[in-house]
Amino acid sequence: MPVADKKTEAPEKFTPYEPAAGEEYMNEKQLEHFRQILLGWKQDLMEEVDRTVRHLQEEANNYADPADRATQEEGFSLELRTRDRERKLLKKINETLDMIDEDDYGFCEACGVEIGIRRLEARPTATLCVDCKTLAELKEKQLGG
Repeated sequence: MPVADKKTEAPEKFTPYEPAAGEEYMNEKQLEHFRQILLGWKQDLMEEVDRTVRHLQEEANNYADPADRATQEEGFSLELRTRDRERKLLKKINETLDMIDEDDYGFCEACGVEIGIRRLEARPTATLCVDCKTLAELKEKQLGG
């Protein structure tokens, strides 16, 4: 049975974008680069959802032994929690694709500066620059939230 996987992390199978000297930030080529990364990630997640549904249907046995039944239910529960995280990530990927379509991608929601190509390749759904994200995490840690 599959357990927690790495699907909620940014995809690794892409060629890093190398901007030309003087190339405008978030031009059409860059936006298309990130659109393709996000669409690939979305496809991977959707395939994983399909695999989970098939797995749950195929493996649904009604074990007589309570320990076996509990083990199976715990495994299913773990899979469903993972899929729930992935469902939330799919929503965020779709929102990010909308931002690309609206030419609103790649800039920090808090301060407006460029998030940066490398940060976006590491986390394509990022909406904050490194400084604002660090500040937000510090505030969250101080507030215990």
